[in-house]
Amino acid sequence: MFIAMNRFRVRKGAEADFAAIWQNRDSHLKDVPGFVEFHLLQGPSEDDHTLFASHTIWANRAAFVDWTRSQAFRDAHKNAGGHSDLYLEAPRFEGFDVVQTIAGK
Repeated sequence: MFIAMNRFRVRKGAEADFAAIWQNRDSHLKDVPGFVEFHLLQGPSEDDHTLFASHTIWANRAAFVDWTRSQAFRDAHKNAGGHSDLYLEAPRFEGFDVVQTIAGK
């Protein structure tokens, strides 16, 4: 399993607009081979921003890499640069190979 995350430092007061963009877009993920799950996470707030993260789970790293090279990826991200005024800086990508999983009952 592979987890891909992008961290966003969203300007204070822009949280609802940022979340609405994600909630109203077509991510093009549902039919992508190896895609498991997506989460948009809202984290703690600081004086000038609120931390958000997009969190996707993939069957493996290869499935994620294949998606980043696909037309579905290009379609999902075609308007991404149009909302840079909502962020303090560019998103920060973090990718993780899962080493251990403990599942609940």
